[in-house]
Amino acid sequence: MARLFDAYIIAKWTAAEGKKFGEQTLWIGVAKRDVRFRLYTETHNVGTRAEGEALLESLLAEHRKRGDRVLVGFDFDFGFPAGTSALLKLEGRPWDAMGKFLSSNVVDKADNTNNRYQVAAKMNRLMTDQPWPFLGAPASQAQRWLTSTKPPEGSGSDIPEYRLTEQAARQLKLPAHSVWQMHGAGAIGGLTLVGVPMLRRLLDKLGTSAAIWPFGTGWRELGEDDVAPLSALVVEVWPAMFKATRQVSAEGVKEFKTQAEVRAAAEAIAIMDDEGKLQKSFAPPASATPEMIDKVENEEGWILGINS
Repeated sequence: MARLFDAYIIAKWTAAEGKKFGEQTLWIGVAKRDVRFRLYTETHNVGTRAEGEALLESLLAEHRKRGDRVLVGFDFDFGFPAGTSALLKLEGRPWDAMGKFLSSNVVDKADNTNNRYQVAAKMNRLMTDQPWPFLGAPASQAQRWLTSTKPPEGSGSDIPEYRLTEQAARQLKLPAHSVWQMHGAGAIGGLTLVGVPMLRRLLDKLGTSAAIWPFGTGWRELGEDDVAPLSALVVEVWPAMFKATRQVSAEGVKEFKTQAEVRAAAEAIAIMDDEGKLQKSFAPPASATPEMIDKVENEEGWILGINS
């Protein structure tokens, strides 16, 4: 069985303020093959999201010139729990409507200064006129519609805490977090707010040479015919799913934990492709209902490799 992709790029994004390097910053891992088709990896650490976006564009342009097909994975939520778009009274396909909303509201400057807490507060105001469902903010960012403490028990209980993919991950005993959490260990909310607009810009620049799974491909097994017209397929990943052992270079320098995660994830997905297992990872679990498939394809998205 032929491989679907020639290279695999995994990015751990960041919502950080200010330019930072090292642990828990923006890392990009690339797995590709040399002239003898042997797999090797490289990692890149950049200080800002703007620099990360530019690096991704450069890497993808390089592979496109070579005629390569690339799988590109990001570690933030591509979608929100079903019903979010409706609560915001947005029109159109929920995933697309949410992307347009965030792109028009999120301000993310070249120095990493951004307004993610203000956008979360605005979304709370529009959805519930209360400080939820987004919750948890540093004391300096707390305000009327976004507090640093949890809302009263039962508040916002009619709004799903997790997407279907996080629910599936938690059933597998994986510590999936809710997109509504803005601050603290494992928080994904702010990362998603700054990540989705970047993702839309990237897709706009790539045009018809790229597709996003599952929104643009359907939630189904993908084969050679599906990816043949593409230079890039963009997917949501969770690098921590893949076992990462920090390597030590010949000079005795040990990898950062985040660096090891993007490298290991890129390598693991490349090996899945080599073994012919990647195709089925794009398909829903056998238990998926038509309603579930509709939610995933049009609003929520799915993490590659969960329950597959």
